[in-house]
Amino acid sequence: MPAAARKLACVDTTLQDPLVGQVLDGRYRVEARIAVGGMATVYRAVDTRLDRVLALKVMHPSLAADGSFVERFIREAKSAARLDHPNVVQVFDQGTDGAYVYLAMEYIAGCTLRDVLRERGALQPRAALDILEPVLAALGAAHRAGFVHRDMKPENVLIGDDGRVKVADFGLVRAVDTVTNTTGTVLGTVSYLAPEQIESGAADPRVDVYACGILLYEMLTGGKPHEGDSPATVLYKHLHEDVPPPSAAVPGMAYELDELVASATARTPDVRPHDAVALLARAREARGGLGEEQLDAVPPRALTAGHDNAEDRTSVIPRALTSPTLGLTRTGGAPSRPLPADGHEGGAPAGPDGADPLHRTSRFRSPPPLPPRRRPAPRRGPTAVVVAVLLVLGLGAGVWYINSGQFTKVPPLLSKTEREARDRLADAGLDVGRVEEAYSDTVKRGTVISTDPAAGARIRGNDSVSLTLSKGPRTVRVPDVDGYRLDEARSVLKDEGLEPGMVTREFSEDVPRGSVVSTEPVKGAKVRAGSAVALTVSKGRPVDVPDVTGDDLQDARAALERAGLEVEIAAERVHSAHEAGRVARQTPQPGRRAAEGDTVTLTPSRGPRMIEVPDVVGDDVDEARRKLEGAGFRVEEDRGLLGLFGDTVEDQSVDGGDTAPEGSTITIEIG
Repeated sequence: MPAAARKLACVDTTLQDPLVGQVLDGRYRVEARIAVGGMATVYRAVDTRLDRVLALKVMHPSLAADGSFVERFIREAKSAARLDHPNVVQVFDQGTDGAYVYLAMEYIAGCTLRDVLRERGALQPRAALDILEPVLAALGAAHRAGFVHRDMKPENVLIGDDGRVKVADFGLVRAVDTVTNTTGTVLGTVSYLAPEQIESGAADPRVDVYACGILLYEMLTGGKPHEGDSPATVLYKHLHEDVPPPSAAVPGMAYELDELVASATARTPDVRPHDAVALLARAREARGGLGEEQLDAVPPRALTAGHDNAEDRTSVIPRALTSPTLGLTRTGGAPSRPLPADGHEGGAPAGPDGADPLHRTSRFRSPPPLPPRRRPAPRRGPTAVVVAVLLVLGLGAGVWYINSGQFTKVPPLLSKTEREARDRLADAGLDVGRVEEAYSDTVKRGTVISTDPAAGARIRGNDSVSLTLSKGPRTVRVPDVDGYRLDEARSVLKDEGLEPGMVTREFSEDVPRGSVVSTEPVKGAKVRAGSAVALTVSKGRPVDVPDVTGDDLQDARAALERAGLEVEIAAERVHSAHEAGRVARQTPQPGRRAAEGDTVTLTPSRGPRMIEVPDVVGDDVDEARRKLEGAGFRVEEDRGLLGLFGDTVEDQSVDGGDTAPEGSTITIEIG
């Protein structure tokens, strides 16, 4: 479908969505639909209180009718909100509005990794690692917090216009039985399932490790390792075939990258790195072993993938990604290097007639003149030759020692224990300098976080290398903020090195409105410093909104204020069945629960609308009823004794052509 047609189709679909243009929960104004999934629809929305753009994930109403499903959705959303990591899409808020259950999340302007792969094909190794590492950092934080993503794929890797990489859809409910579906969408999802997920449904951190290995393979080669015409074929290959090395698809690919993919995608879970933190350490170690040329090698397919009509397409990749940050360069189908001025690419220069000089016939040309004969050089003795060779070798050895011989490279030591690091440095002829410790959220306690100089740096032999070892993540206790006002609780959490997380509001008989009811994790729990703490805040004492429709405005105000509610009179007046000056409608509606101090808006009535009454005398009963009810009236039949067996209208209580209030009753006499 052409881009213009796709755009038009998208607009049409958005316009048909009933939520677009609405305000959810009195706060979130829905502006446009972004995506639709099997469980929820994602919208771009504006938080009218904080005046910021965010993404609103709204559960499909059919699922929202399942109480246990909604409860699990909310519970896992709260857990996801605890993941405070720069590479995780944040969850700001969760709530319900009637049949709608929603999450308010961080909005990322940019594209997905799927968009990048679709347009670019294979990426340079540097770009692939620049994307993989923040993904693994995000997953590592989740794994250490006890979460498993379970659905890692390029669609869930978001790349912002500023080049930031973030992982989306943490901790949300998955429909496991969708694996057996035969749609194209599911085929894309099964491409990243680990063998144990397929066999037993198991889901520990190693299933995310496997998916990231597939992700890396796809970034390096531009294609998935296991392809098939149906999900069943792909699932079979996951179970019975190893993922091939990327170098099989891209000749010349570095051995370290083949090893990294093989390690992550081992069919036996115990052989894989135990979580994303361990895989991140291996990825950084692999990067440290690659030279600049290996990192920046352009895969053959990267120059043409996704560019069937490059001149007519607008790139979906954010401009920030064309910088060296992620190593992606824009290609519009042009050659990767300029051709020589003569139009030939390498080789011997073409002759005047454009033919290859190695294959030109010389039948019509004079042979070139023979060079003049030179006098033979005088012979030198064997001793002189030996001396000359020794001089050259000695000079070469001296130059080599001055330039390279006295230097070595710092070996990669990331995630090695101190003992392993010392052994590696000794093997390289280097000493250990100072040893320091620092907190780390991603590197295992007691292993190397960094070295000075860094891995791969050129250093003189026998020099020393300083090590920084991980103390593990810094932990703090969640303070007791129950009963604190929300702003005070947030301040206390920040003072303790924690981040205020998602705020959920609920009714409370005991805790004043606007104060904290509880926290998640609970007070006293030990958590990683910088973690988000979800807060449950009191909405105040619950109040059942009384029904005041049809009441006099003053009486309605008094009734609502006695219930502990505030009252606001709407400026507009509407026609209704109630007399002018009485309450035509109220928001929230009668019977809804509100918090003490909430505002109820009353809309005054202008009285009923006067409508012309149809003339139905002489019509049969069914036709008369259809006309009157269609005009907005209620109908009563008066048959009397003579009309028991009749079927024709003899008279009507309001004559045809006269007016009567909309919704009033018209009596018809049957004869």
